[in-house]
Amino acid sequence: MKLFKYSILLLFVAACNAPQAVYDYDQKVNFDQYSTYSIFPDFQSGLSQLDDSRLIESLKSGLKEKGFTDSENPGIYVNVYTEAFQQDNRSRVGVGIGGGGGNVGVGVSGGVPIGQMDTYLKLTFDFIDVEKDVLIWQAVVESPYSFDADPQKRKESFDKIVAKALEGYPPKK
Repeated sequence: MKLFKYSILLLFVAACNAPQAVYDYDQKVNFDQYSTYSIFPDFQSGLSQLDDSRLIESLKSGLKEKGFTDSENPGIYVNVYTEAFQQDNRSRVGVGIGGGGGNVGVGVSGGVPIGQMDTYLKLTFDFIDVEKDVLIWQAVVESPYSFDADPQKRKESFDKIVAKALEGYPPKK
């Protein structure tokens, strides 16, 4: 029974660190018509050049797995932009005092934050129809991210983020 409890706890903790995604798309578009892509000509994700390279490498690999080929005359442009933000890690130490007498009691308590704020990246993936110049599909992924991580960990993080984004393509109607 203890093993079961620890397994559930481990699964819950692992789920909290997984990237979360939201998808949107144009319902009138036939996504089967797209098989070629190119990175948006004015690609500026907001990341460092090194992280841009890692992100693009992960993106190209993920798109290849989806059956896309990189082309000089693409059907879609792929653009990604990012936003970093801090989020409270919710770790607290509780402090309280109270007293009472007779049938009356009074208490006051509060939480003192411990640890640092967690850093998250919000990446927005846009697929743009080149011919019509319109957005046809979008994924927004939020994921924990460490700017202090070594290059290999950063690459692994981008691989997970891109995989989560591309889970929703093509959309299931």
